[in-house]
Amino acid sequence: MPRVENLAKIKIGTCAWSFDDWRGVFYPEHLPAHDWLPFYAQQFTSVEVDSTFYHAPTPHVTGHWRDVTPDDFVFSPKLPREITHERKLRDCEGALAEFLAGLEPLHAKLGCVLVQLPPYFTLKHDEHALRDFVRHLPREFRFAIEFRDPAWHLPRTLHLLEEHGVCWAWTDTTDLDHAAEGAFEFLPRTADFLCVRLLGDLDTKYRGDGGRVFHYRKLMWPRDASVENWAEKIRAALPEVAHAFIHVSNHFEGYAPQSARRLAEALHVPLPAPPPAASPDPQLDLL
Repeated sequence: MPRVENLAKIKIGTCAWSFDDWRGVFYPEHLPAHDWLPFYAQQFTSVEVDSTFYHAPTPHVTGHWRDVTPDDFVFSPKLPREITHERKLRDCEGALAEFLAGLEPLHAKLGCVLVQLPPYFTLKHDEHALRDFVRHLPREFRFAIEFRDPAWHLPRTLHLLEEHGVCWAWTDTTDLDHAAEGAFEFLPRTADFLCVRLLGDLDTKYRGDGGRVFHYRKLMWPRDASVENWAEKIRAALPEVAHAFIHVSNHFEGYAPQSARRLAEALHVPLPAPPPAASPDPQLDLL
């Protein structure tokens, strides 16, 4: 079991909190959507903010997030896709400054900023852009970078992030056929904190026509071995870091709140007991 001081470093939750599928199984059936965040924050210690990927938040919005959550709760927002996917980290000084200004009200409640790079951000064409971007990141914020192209898995990439205190995000997108294998790929530690994202098989998100495949209301494909593998990987790193920000997606096992609790239990991290809620309807498994 990890030492108490190491457990205190862990902040754990889900990738986003606004899912209609969770109504009646996580959120009370008649709880208004504007009350979901404070309800969520009574059960977890962190959340990854997906909405910031689509547009930069205003200080008014982030100030509200700050005010309705407990003092020890933290947010890890995604950098807007305008910067990562459209500009590909180029000519983005103004957009980055605007985004970071919108986060100012969070202060101590800010975990890390996730820079989620697209698969088409490649070593061959974009290495200079990455180097220039990383060199100019403000040090008063924590940044984590997620690579979707394995060609970046090189010592020089590791050394760049290490030199500037940027975290190499540990991301699990293992498909269901290899669900037990999480945590054994190339996962360097480049900063004094961890950013862990258990995303699961992204092919479970949509059909070929873009329609949704599942309702995410219960555990559908348990990854018992993977959960334990990730817990062991995180436990081993805890003595060397100051913080660990861990978030789980619905696509990892089918229902992120339960997956996050399963990982917390494997890590011996205490979370508040969930309030009584409706049981998932087995008929709502598939659309």
